Amino acid sequence: MRLFVGDDWAEDHHDVEVMDEAGKVLARRRLPEGVAGMAQLHGLIGQFLPPDGADAEVVIGIETDRGPWVAALVAAGYTVYPVNPLQASRYRGRHGVSGAKSDAGDAHMLADMVRTDSHQLRSAAGDSAQAAGIKVLARTHKTLIWERTRAVQRLRRQLREYFPAAIEAFDDLDAPDALELLGKAADPGSARKLTRAQVSAALKRARRRNIPDKATAILAALRSEQLAQPPALTAAYAATARSLIAVIATLNEQVKILQGEVGEHFGRHPDAEVYLSQPGMGAVLGARVLGEFGDDPTRYRDGKARRNYAATSPITRASGKKKVVAARFVHNDRLVDALNAQAFAALTASPGARAFYDELRAREIEHNDALRRLANRLVGILHGCLKTGTLYDEATAWGHRQNLPQSSAAA
Repeated sequence: MRLFVGDDWAEDHHDVEVMDEAGKVLARRRLPEGVAGMAQLHGLIGQFLPPDGADAEVVIGIETDRGPWVAALVAAGYTVYPVNPLQASRYRGRHGVSGAKSDAGDAHMLADMVRTDSHQLRSAAGDSAQAAGIKVLARTHKTLIWERTRAVQRLRRQLREYFPAAIEAFDDLDAPDALELLGKAADPGSARKLTRAQVSAALKRARRRNIPDKATAILAALRSEQLAQPPALTAAYAATARSLIAVIATLNEQVKILQGEVGEHFGRHPDAEVYLSQPGMGAVLGARVLGEFGDDPTRYRDGKARRNYAATSPITRASGKKKVVAARFVHNDRLVDALNAQAFAALTASPGARAFYDELRAREIEHNDALRRLANRLVGILHGCLKTGTLYDEATAWGHRQNLPQSSAAA
């Protein structure tokens, strides 16, 4: 016996529908979020199961793959299919073309979707709690880096409006010395009063080299002639700049703390050694890739399936005489970002990767496309290493290529 459940979730409730194998609706309910709602769901499903329940299967469709609710569904022994919202939106058109939408209607659509098309869906991955924890840490670490970049860009825009000399004086506005000096002197008048001793001390605390020359260049830039804003407007801009500087300094501190946490948790994972053996991949990058791929050994049927999930492999659209090969635009942005970073770093870490990239560039393939193709090859290599439990080997990875330089084949 099989039961099919559609679960349309919201922050504080779940609309669920239970359906049998013939598509008959057995029950509809709105359940609260949390332990009480989960208990009610178990009771609702239990009404339609045989007493022993030995030969019964409960299949659930829900538009998310994370959170305590999904974890509880998996722990209860249900087969859970996380449905991509884009898939759900397109499937909704099979039930009507009016565009009408409701929570109860979405629950019905999800139940019917897993009843008829579960063979086209991927069940919730059985990733370990350790991998899930690494994913949380790695994602938050990267999010803070992105937030810092946005804050620095806002600071740069502010400085351009009233204090362009500061942009000329400091190459990196998120560097400790720049934040310290701009925090003390966020307006042109105060900056001109900075002494060589103050600037040198800030550079020393930031562990800069060639401090005398750098101090001279900074003071010259800060004391140079520039167009000025009215005093009241300058004071307002300076106040906002000090706030942004405080935000950036805090983000710097938290990024550093989380980086240590990411490395510590990643280092304890059984697959860490395999990831770290890959060219261009360190602890933080390895944690990001592991977190997004997960560690369920049955999730990816083969290397092609992993490459397709990574969106490094192209897609083909063919109709009649027309055939187009294009990049995948629907993808996991975080995973693509991490894999592109690995591919770029691999250009200096792996002679084989460099030779492969150079060959593509010689065929007039532009940089980003060549990097994507290299990332696609590296994902396949990673899959093979994880499947066999072996570390990366340069000769095994690239030795089969006829045009590989002799030195890299022997490496």
